[in-house]
Amino acid sequence: MSRGRIEPDFITGGGDRWSVRRGAFRQGGFQNQLLVLTDLSRALREEERQAWRRLLRVLGHELNNSLAPIKSIAASLEDLIAREPKAKDWQDDLASGVSVISSRTAALTRFMEEYSKLAKLPAPHFQNVSLAPLIERLVNLERRVSIRVQPGPPITLNADPDQLEQLLINLLRNATDAVLEIRSGKTEAPSPEEVKLGWNVRSGTVEITVADQGSGLADTANLFVPFFTTKPGGTGIGLVLSRQIAEAHGGSLVLENRKERTGCIARLRLPLR
Repeated sequence: MSRGRIEPDFITGGGDRWSVRRGAFRQGGFQNQLLVLTDLSRALREEERQAWRRLLRVLGHELNNSLAPIKSIAASLEDLIAREPKAKDWQDDLASGVSVISSRTAALTRFMEEYSKLAKLPAPHFQNVSLAPLIERLVNLERRVSIRVQPGPPITLNADPDQLEQLLINLLRNATDAVLEIRSGKTEAPSPEEVKLGWNVRSGTVEITVADQGSGLADTANLFVPFFTTKPGGTGIGLVLSRQIAEAHGGSLVLENRKERTGCIARLRLPLR
């Protein structure tokens, strides 16, 4: 019996998802078709549960960061108002406490606005985008470190220019932040290649890379978990939004530690249509 190549496919039905692998083989001089069906529903539900656990863990952490101090300060202010006789500076303490509550409430509002931004990413409006001028414009916007551009061949993409620009801005900002984080502890002059950006084409796909000389990725498991961040003041939205944009364009985004030196490299792959 000789077997042909088995090609995967997917079907849905009754809320379940199945993988169908199809191939051809010959037996006894006859051509036959082979179908292999695999129920993917349980595996997909487990992946969904794990994703929800990660999301709720980060959401809970972020909400508690704001609600815990608000609750504590509100209780202190209640005691302060009820106390008799009142201290001479009680009004100053009251104003200070209200200011902190206001600040944490504003932070929580910004957090929810970022969540809304993530949930409402519009569908891309495709048009012809010349890659080299777009990258040149974005590199000129980032002045904090020197960015070396390694240009590839002239490329015109069918993409949403605003979304693609936002994606690349996020990657450049992350790379720059990583470099600045470790630069503060160095005494030698900055390297001219702290951040490198380039692109190349292979198999009908353009790969855009952004490499930095930062400290690398300590926790790759949570990179694309919404609201997870290791940066002070970070929202944990940038990479999640960037990957959504990449996938909406039929592409992909991965981040990994560099093998030849310390630092991280982001690989954005987009189809050439």
